[in-house]
Amino acid sequence: MGNRWPLLAAALIGYGLLWVGWATQWAGLHAVDVSLLSAAHDYGAAHPDWVWGWQLYCTIFGPWTFQLVAVIVAVVAVLHRKRRVAIFLLVCVLLEGLVTEVAKDVAQRPRPLTALVHEPSWSFPSGHALGTMVGLLGLTAAVSALVSSDRQRLVWIAAAVGAAVVLVVGIGRVLLNVHNPSDVLAGWLLGGAWFLATQPILSGGATSEVHIVSKP
Repeated sequence: MGNRWPLLAAALIGYGLLWVGWATQWAGLHAVDVSLLSAAHDYGAAHPDWVWGWQLYCTIFGPWTFQLVAVIVAVVAVLHRKRRVAIFLLVCVLLEGLVTEVAKDVAQRPRPLTALVHEPSWSFPSGHALGTMVGLLGLTAAVSALVSSDRQRLVWIAAAVGAAVVLVVGIGRVLLNVHNPSDVLAGWLLGGAWFLATQPILSGGATSEVHIVSKP
């Protein structure tokens, strides 16, 4: 990935700006967060089933779902002697929870007071946004490295569906008022940065391995 470093720098800078914006209470950022949360809270407070539905969606498609799929793909990779892919998934996808906790502990931003459901941890960055973004990018890269060239189109179709899932999860966290919009954006940016930082584990020597999925 020739443009990995510029993308990594851009993601980290964007994340840093959001962190500074929350820490120093930038008026513009605060206004956007409050306005979007207020509209979502007013509707959710009047429609309990709406809240339940979004909570269920975010639970089903949370980071742990991507982690479970990553474990399955890693096992398949090991069985087919694609150890580099398995190691990449372990570091990129399965260890993202540690990245999330460290980032939350550093920022220590409280949850919005208007939260419609209870969440115990800090708010910034969104763990759902970070974890699903890492899961999407990590699994796409890993599966792409496993399958043959004639199956790559299927990988990208699956990735497009996954991207829609990640986007809707981020929206759901705001609709539930458990995260500010800036928390979600920060999670996506840090998730992208973590994927880019770990991507060399996968790319180094990957081209020398035989693909395990071939054309029938």
